[in-house]
Amino acid sequence: MLFKFVRVRSYEIGLYFRHGEFQGLLGTGRHLLFNPFGAVRVDVISQHTPFILHDQLDVMVRSGKLDERIAVVDLRDHERGLVWIDGRFQRILPPGQYAYCTQGKDVRVEVVDAREVRFRHESERVILRSPQASQLLDICRVQRNHVGVVFLDGEYVETLPPGEVAYWRSLADARVVEVDMREQTIDVGGQEIMTSDKVTLRMNAVVTYRVVDAQRAVTVTDGATQALYRESQLALRAVVGTRELDALLSDKDGLVQAFAEGVRRRASELGLEVISAGIRDVILPGEMKDLMNKVTEARKAAEANLIVRREETAAMRSQVNTARLLVDNPTLMRLRELEILEKVVTNGNLQVVLGEQGLGDRIMKLL
Repeated sequence: MLFKFVRVRSYEIGLYFRHGEFQGLLGTGRHLLFNPFGAVRVDVISQHTPFILHDQLDVMVRSGKLDERIAVVDLRDHERGLVWIDGRFQRILPPGQYAYCTQGKDVRVEVVDAREVRFRHESERVILRSPQASQLLDICRVQRNHVGVVFLDGEYVETLPPGEVAYWRSLADARVVEVDMREQTIDVGGQEIMTSDKVTLRMNAVVTYRVVDAQRAVTVTDGATQALYRESQLALRAVVGTRELDALLSDKDGLVQAFAEGVRRRASELGLEVISAGIRDVILPGEMKDLMNKVTEARKAAEANLIVRREETAAMRSQVNTARLLVDNPTLMRLRELEILEKVVTNGNLQVVLGEQGLGDRIMKLL
């Protein structure tokens, strides 16, 4: 057939090729094209899909025969394209060449420089929630009560507050380390430590801390919490190993203070602040516990015996003083006898047995 009939609807565009060479665009209507030996090819595309996907797009662009109905954007290796259709964000374009229809839909491609590795945009929240964003962006979310320590190609860059942040892929190795800024507690348990007088104790301690320098906490050591745990073990051994058992048990406050000082000194070098440190349990060996119980029991028994002897001595001293006072004061002696007789009469029956002559007269005189 020498002619080819092509119909292009109002929402379509025709791509006209002859012998593989792009000839131009066909608008809306019916087109009759001279087609000897099938040399003509017309690809009809819909404008409902803004971007033109064609295997000869580069040929079309180089021909210079595209008019205002087709726009072309060429993104270099360090550039990315943000596509807005009818005022709504649609996708992110990687480096490459793209053509899109300017009719039917309001299409806008915003070219951004990705050499600034961190992605910043006034509509950042909307862009990061698009399905295609994660293909070209590393999206990091720093949780509440945390901070994010940012490293680019292994070098520290900044510390981020809670929120969402994104970095372009492929241009740099971006890494965000989350650090919890809340108070945390470490249990240092099951430590068997020998005192200076060769007594082995089992001790449990607790340390409460928080991060004050996030950068130092992630760069000085591979794990600040684990490092603080090891330092707490060493500090506890250091303060206990220089004390005898009796001094340790009698001065627990001094022991706790020395332990806390040792932990705080090292914690500050790790970017941490020790809020409190204390010793929770001191466990003696079984035989030592029995011995201590016996010593305590003997000490308490001796103290009780001493108290009894002191009370007896005080009572005897009081009786001696009373006797001296009565001897020196006959009237007071008489009153004392009357008090005793009054108690006898009041609390019981008074029975008088007269055996000796004149005893009754003396009792009557006494009464």
